[in-house]
Amino acid sequence: MPKTLRYTLLSLREMLLSAGPFALLTIALLALTYWWLNPNPPKRVVLATGPEQSAYETFGKRYAEALARYGIEVELLTTQGSSDNLDKLRNRQADLGFVQGGTADIGYDEEDTLTSLGSLFVEPLWLFYREDAARRLRKSPVIGSLAELQGWRVNVGTPGSGVPRLFNTLLDVNRIAPSQLKLSQLEQTPATVAFLNGELDAVVFASAPESLMVQMLLQTPGVKLLDFAQSEAYSRRFGYLTPVVMPQGVVDLAKNIPARNVRLVASTTSLLAHVDTHPAILQLFAQTATSLHGGASWFSRAREYPSLEHSEVPISPEAQRAIRGGLPFLQRYLPFWLANLVERMWLAMGLIIALALPLSRIVPPLYAFRIRSRVFRWYAELRDIEQHHEQGGENPQELQARLEALEDKVEKIVVPLSYTDELYALRNNIHLVRKKLRRVEEPA
Repeated sequence: MPKTLRYTLLSLREMLLSAGPFALLTIALLALTYWWLNPNPPKRVVLATGPEQSAYETFGKRYAEALARYGIEVELLTTQGSSDNLDKLRNRQADLGFVQGGTADIGYDEEDTLTSLGSLFVEPLWLFYREDAARRLRKSPVIGSLAELQGWRVNVGTPGSGVPRLFNTLLDVNRIAPSQLKLSQLEQTPATVAFLNGELDAVVFASAPESLMVQMLLQTPGVKLLDFAQSEAYSRRFGYLTPVVMPQGVVDLAKNIPARNVRLVASTTSLLAHVDTHPAILQLFAQTATSLHGGASWFSRAREYPSLEHSEVPISPEAQRAIRGGLPFLQRYLPFWLANLVERMWLAMGLIIALALPLSRIVPPLYAFRIRSRVFRWYAELRDIEQHHEQGGENPQELQARLEALEDKVEKIVVPLSYTDELYALRNNIHLVRKKLRRVEEPA
């Protein structure tokens, strides 16, 4: 092997042996930090949506499609609605779910178990009624308030949707007992079929306008939508309700549907998550929400939603950053997995590096010590030979043999070129001791 390569390999070996323990310590700390912080999100999450063909289901499919680009599978869990979604979150059957304000009881003790990704959109309370039923029961094709529904056959949705609770609250403030109506709690699709067949006089939904059922009923002849003339009063009585107006012609401009502005009461729907859901998942859902719900709609202007207001549980830090700050800086230039890894671990990595830098100063002295020890460790034997010579306790020929053996070993020592002066110094010292031994032999 060429001497230059031999010297280089020797330097690399000694450097690795000197710096190796500190490198292993740094790697171990990084591995421990990675295990503790768990920066990479799970590959599968469960999103509680709502009934089939509902707006919740439609939005759920859009979220699943968006997160699939990041390699995350979103399992859509069909439910009865807001109350059912909240139960699924409480029981950990779902990681996230759509929950409408005012349709479910959220206790103060749940602030430590649930977090919100913001209000996504408003969901009006849609009360559709048959025009022929209004003529038969009220002698007029149009009704103007909930008080005129006495004796009607009204479907208010399943208990899991939360709509029965909200509708009963509105009946109560109108001094109407539920027993004064013929209430049913069918699911949305069978209720709509029964309504169109004349088996029901009215149906109540709480849904975004993107719902297929809402879109269809708004354009069905003979079906009217209740105009909540007292929408402002409802919002003053109940903080979770907001007065909204469906503008004239917004459904179909060519057919001028609706023919006039319609006043409605609405609550905001939030995307809630269990606090144990991985922060990266919350971040992705919050970022997706800004793109899915940030545009203009029938009841909101562009970038009005998602919103950090109207939340019944604390807003997660990930949602606050996504809604206020937009896409994180690193994600603009790096793949999500890498940007997320750096974002989750940068503080820990900074602390580890800050700890490793002072320790790394030990490496050069340790390297020098290891190289010099290849030379210095032979001085002990050389000194021992010299002391035996001075004390006269050993045969000079034996000491000479020991010295020759030592010199043979020293000649095989390899050190980097920068340390050869110390190797030659050892050889010179061996030569000096040999001179002492010879001076003793010459008189003899």
